[in-house]
Amino acid sequence: MIGKRLSLATRLALMIAAMFSTEVEARPALNPQHEAIIGLCIRNAAFGRAWLERTLWGLRDQEAGWIGAEVPNTNGTQDLGPMQINSWWIPRLSAITGRPPEIVRVWLIRDACFNVQAARWIFLTELRANRNYWKAIGAYHSSTPWRQRNYAQAVSGKITARFQSN
Repeated sequence: MIGKRLSLATRLALMIAAMFSTEVEARPALNPQHEAIIGLCIRNAAFGRAWLERTLWGLRDQEAGWIGAEVPNTNGTQDLGPMQINSWWIPRLSAITGRPPEIVRVWLIRDACFNVQAARWIFLTELRANRNYWKAIGAYHSSTPWRQRNYAQAVSGKITARFQSN
């Protein structure tokens, strides 16, 4: 456990790092119970399809969100929950579920399985639109081609790292 008092140098370093950060992220330590819940949600969302389960794990490992996450982005949006669903998706998810945006937002933040199902829907929607697995992975993250390529490459590495012995 970190002591309650930080040295002046440590506080200064943290303040400088925060000033140059493009996104504010305070990632808490992994909660084993939450990780087990998220894992169960991923397995359920994959419906027995190994390729989809591996994809969701790759997205999860890249996003590294948590139950309760609300991470602000520099563009005014927020990344929500374990799969870091961008708040930009809330109106579309609200229309699909027939629930008010405020409720959808709470679900994305607090309900791991709703969050994972939203991630599944986003990825599969992009897969149908792009008809290319890696393009869909990239589109999960961004509409910008170079960001899509970088993200897809990062997710590929996460999938390989998690499943290399399987």
